[in-house]
Amino acid sequence: MQSENNKKLIAYFSMEIGIDPSVQTYSGGLGILAGDTVKSFADLKIPAIAVSLLYKKGYIFQKIDEKGNQLDLPYEWEYENFLKPLKASVSIKLRGRDVQLKAWQYLYKGASGFEVPVIFLDTDIVENHEDDRKITYYLYGGDEAYRLLQEAVLGIGGVRMLSELGYDSLKKYHMNEGHSSLLSIELLRNRKIENINQPETLSDAIARVRNMCVFTTHTPVPAGHDQFSYSLVEHILGDYISLDILKRFAGNDKLNMTLTALNLSRYINGVAKAHGKVSRDMFPGYTVDSITNGVHSFTWVSGSLKKLFDEYIPEWFNDPYSLRYAISIPKDKIWKAHVKEKAKLIKFINSQDGNKFSEKVFTIGFARRATAYKRPDLVFMDIDRLARICSLHGSMQFVFSGKAHPNDYYGKELIKKINNLSVQLREKINIVFVENYDMEIAGQMVAGVDLWLNTPKRPNEASGTSGMKAAHNGVPSLSILDGWWIEGCIEGITGWAIGSVADDSHSSDEKDAASLYDKLEFHSYKCFFFQYSQNGTAVCNKCICLLIFSEKSKYIFTI
Repeated sequence: MQSENNKKLIAYFSMEIGIDPSVQTYSGGLGILAGDTVKSFADLKIPAIAVSLLYKKGYIFQKIDEKGNQLDLPYEWEYENFLKPLKASVSIKLRGRDVQLKAWQYLYKGASGFEVPVIFLDTDIVENHEDDRKITYYLYGGDEAYRLLQEAVLGIGGVRMLSELGYDSLKKYHMNEGHSSLLSIELLRNRKIENINQPETLSDAIARVRNMCVFTTHTPVPAGHDQFSYSLVEHILGDYISLDILKRFAGNDKLNMTLTALNLSRYINGVAKAHGKVSRDMFPGYTVDSITNGVHSFTWVSGSLKKLFDEYIPEWFNDPYSLRYAISIPKDKIWKAHVKEKAKLIKFINSQDGNKFSEKVFTIGFARRATAYKRPDLVFMDIDRLARICSLHGSMQFVFSGKAHPNDYYGKELIKKINNLSVQLREKINIVFVENYDMEIAGQMVAGVDLWLNTPKRPNEASGTSGMKAAHNGVPSLSILDGWWIEGCIEGITGWAIGSVADDSHSSDEKDAASLYDKLEFHSYKCFFFQYSQNGTAVCNKCICLLIFSEKSKYIFTI
């Protein structure tokens, strides 16, 4: 009888996976997407296994001090309470030392009972040198050498661990971003290519590996793709593979992880239609398809909306496509469900020191990784106009959240700026920055705010799925036309666009801010107050997001 391990046909590799709020192996969008993908594997009964690293000190535990500064603290979490240790062990030579890897497993079970294992690799074992034990401590921590060490453990060590665990029937290896692309080199080495002298035989080995690999790229700017000097590669990997062979796939000047994945994958995709085009322009000569990201519906629908969907759309959690029938749900019931979730969010916000948010005030949410191109401060570009809108229509309040990378100075300055504005504008506009953003806070925000705001500099948003999560809870978006929103925006129905697709592809702060204020003042704001009329029971018949957009699914895990 075939073992369960031999039934798995797809290996899904990701540097981070957000599978559970308590499993601190994610930092943001990439990890949440990976977790939602794993859950969708289980729902669709796709025979997959996922691989990542075990970060015993997590990403960062974010604290905001009294001056608005982000403090980066270790995130100690009780991983042994959530993960099961496995007996298998493999080794990889790094910096001239044999580094032992062990594995931990998280078993995700879908609604039908179908299980998808997630393997977390760990170097923190007593047999290893003290420096090597730290390789899997921090997500995105340390310098370039630390990053390459982690990516070697993920790609090379991950392939070896799957083999050791008995996953012998794998047909496809999916690289979620370029971090894991060394897995393709390991697959080549397993074909003994260093001992192959005939070009035809080497070409055949390359063709076989390419047929096994799928690559999803998420980054729309060249600077976001990992590259390492070959001197560092030699220091870390030693004689793992000859540089002549490596340069054939990874580039002549540096080891380019994205280029490696591009050259050794049969199928490549971006994560939105616009991002697919950006990727094709960035990597001319490669065929880059596009599959727009999605979210795991059952995870991100709030409790109040779940009850409503259960009543009107039975079995929606097994068939998310059926959510298109949400348009038939009485709108006053959607609004009442939203009001319940908003009350929960306001209670949570007010449990923080000094906050006095109101359930009856128009509440705008913004939660992203804090970095310059996402422009969380764009809405405050013209404070006088923002205050004037408030004086004309009534109060508004803002809830922000998101972490800056420990090395992102400008991201941290943006957090400080927003916190300082919350003090300066206290008499005019209520602003709160919720510290230590995670999956649980995200769930409360996307369900509880009245409007979801997203203001990235175009064309830097690869996809951006937070607005999708808001949409699942009946919350419209006010967003730059970039990433998925180009496809999801139906003006005045699913939300509102900042700017126009006819504009130049690159954003202008001044033009975008002006458009933001216009849409806020003349559209979304008025819609909100109509909803609160007649004792809060009337809902605008036009301007509420009803999940009516849906793209036809495409599956890339063809065996």
